[in-house]
Amino acid sequence: MSQPSRASPPLKSRLEELALFGGAPAFEEKLHVGRPNIGDRERLRERLEDILDRRWLTNDGPYVQEFEREIAQRLGVRQCVAMCNATVALEIAIRALELDGEVIVPSFTHVATAHALQWQAITPVFCDIAPGTHTIDASRVEAMITPRTTGILGVHVWGRPCDVEALSVIAERRRLKLLFDAAHAFGCSYRGRMLGNFGHAEVLSFHATKFCNAFEGGAVTTNDTALAEKMRLMRNFGFSDYDHVSYIGTNGKMSEISAAMGLTSLESLDALIATNLRNYRQYVRELRDVPGIVPIEYDERERANFQYVVVEVDERSTGVRRDEIQKILWAENVMARRYFYPGCHRMEPYRSYFPHAGLLLPDTESLVERVLALPTGTAVSPRDIDAVCQIIRLAVAESDALRRRMALCAAS
Repeated sequence: MSQPSRASPPLKSRLEELALFGGAPAFEEKLHVGRPNIGDRERLRERLEDILDRRWLTNDGPYVQEFEREIAQRLGVRQCVAMCNATVALEIAIRALELDGEVIVPSFTHVATAHALQWQAITPVFCDIAPGTHTIDASRVEAMITPRTTGILGVHVWGRPCDVEALSVIAERRRLKLLFDAAHAFGCSYRGRMLGNFGHAEVLSFHATKFCNAFEGGAVTTNDTALAEKMRLMRNFGFSDYDHVSYIGTNGKMSEISAAMGLTSLESLDALIATNLRNYRQYVRELRDVPGIVPIEYDERERANFQYVVVEVDERSTGVRRDEIQKILWAENVMARRYFYPGCHRMEPYRSYFPHAGLLLPDTESLVERVLALPTGTAVSPRDIDAVCQIIRLAVAESDALRRRMALCAAS
């Protein structure tokens, strides 16, 4: 996978060199978290020309069908139903599973997870995360079940699986539907089995920012053939034949152009994962000895996509807050992200509906103040990572002087 061709960013060793204090930014162009991977441009062009020649642009075309087969085969799952995006895929899966009332879901997730429930008048009941995991705490789920609970929606965060086995036991014992948001987790495994195979269904994302993208797209995977057929009806207005509607539905179809990009991404999958793994290992190596900067770990015994490089910032050790480090990086055009901040329960409409939800979410409330995602992917070179890590090391090493200067800047 070719690297971006641009000048090497400077390594900064003094506070005066930081852009926040008047120095030149380390990067002329913004270095984003999740900048799209492109893959083989020529192969993509060939597919696009074929689509234009066929004049079959949507409506379950041959590229969508091929994309579904490829995903199912890679994951070892019986059915893959491609959708226009992962949010619509979540909404259709939720409706196909006939969820209503209340569904238990973590607050530490993209707000789309909660919205997919609330959009259909289902109450998301926010559960805390298990300490050290960033994923839903299965040990707290059972206590949140009420007579109105119809399902559990687990989320695999950063591609690291939530406690699939424990959630499956609870769902089976309490006769609840179990759905997983696997938007981060394509290409990842749980105890040797590919994610996409668990619960009643799992939802994948092929959004532009995902390491495997279809420009915009999503999919639902399941081993329940009847459920898959139901979702195929629902994504196409309920049409079961040319002019026969047999079920309520919407327009959730993936276009042929999106499927062409998805197939092109799949062909580069091994190279994309290798680049992500190289970047992840370099970040861990360069930040290992920085006090209070703790990269999340992946279990390399399992398959992982290494799509996210995420650190937790412990202010007690760094002497500088996560938000201050982010501000410094942004001034350098390093667009590090506070992921899932401030938690779904503190976003509307949920903070108005459940103003005291945070009392039951202490680990979530703590984590959203510490997490910072750093740029990775094929748009990021080893030289870029050197520069980013040097800025972080400088900020921590000079934390006392840094905070004094930031306070003076804020006061002036």
